[in-house]
Amino acid sequence: MNQNNVIGVSVTAANAREGLERIERLDELGVGAAWLTSGGGGGEAIAILAAAAARTERIKLGTSIVQTWSRHPVTLAQQVQVIDSLAPGRFRLGVGPSHQASMETTFGADFRAPIGHLREYLHILRALMHTGAVEFEGRWYSANTSLSSTVDVPVMASALRPGAFETCGELSDGAISWVCPHFYLRDTALPALTRGAESAGRPTPPLIAHAPVCVTDDLDAARDGVRARLGYFPSIPFYANMFAEAGFSGTPDSGWTDEMLDQVLIAGDEDAVAERISTVIEWGATEILATPIPCGDDPDATEERTLKLLAQLQKDA
Repeated sequence: MNQNNVIGVSVTAANAREGLERIERLDELGVGAAWLTSGGGGGEAIAILAAAAARTERIKLGTSIVQTWSRHPVTLAQQVQVIDSLAPGRFRLGVGPSHQASMETTFGADFRAPIGHLREYLHILRALMHTGAVEFEGRWYSANTSLSSTVDVPVMASALRPGAFETCGELSDGAISWVCPHFYLRDTALPALTRGAESAGRPTPPLIAHAPVCVTDDLDAARDGVRARLGYFPSIPFYANMFAEAGFSGTPDSGWTDEMLDQVLIAGDEDAVAERISTVIEWGATEILATPIPCGDDPDATEERTLKLLAQLQKDA
């Protein structure tokens, strides 16, 4: 790895105060980046990250992801402008459509053409933030406004299947994966990201490989930890389709098999995890976004062991 490779951690917490404390702890350890999902940090991610921006000095901050259906892109750009003013150069915005069932239930969204929505959303965000103004009339969104200043924040998007990675290559500043087999990221996602970039005549943007990580001497316990914490993902339609494309069909019925987990989970002792992360970086991922997996008889100790290794890898990068 080199100094441009960031080792980040996805933060989960029961409430906003705990989420903020966890981000401060990661900053103290030397982890490269802290990421929040929508609600994953114990509250509204943008609000928590604004507080974290004022209370940290070094760590990068990011969303993985803000659900596009939850707010208009102009509103999100205005919120990002606040964080960028508090932590210049440290914030990365990740957006995505999330899942049909949850978006329809939570927001009453008319969940159609998610890639079409995402394309317009990215266009508005990047134009407004990077140039300071936008005039756009699309099928799904309209925007005509300006900001008081430009916002130097990368606009990234979640991606699971080739079409989404191509869209990210064409229109975003980076693609964020989640629980994708690593060979699928290398052989399917990265080429799709490159095709999208080439179609737009631009360099291939970064690929952030988001994966569960567990430093442990008990691989079975690590696998069980993923099943306990992330057991529902193989049954979600978007993810089931991705797994089928990667060669793991029938995942809604099978759930996490050991074969699947061994291609998704980064686990083992310190040397094994460091080697696996190095391999992912070598074949072309730009960053690692780790979700620490507590497991075994002392899950807190396992999580701390994982965080300490991630921090050390960042310091050595």
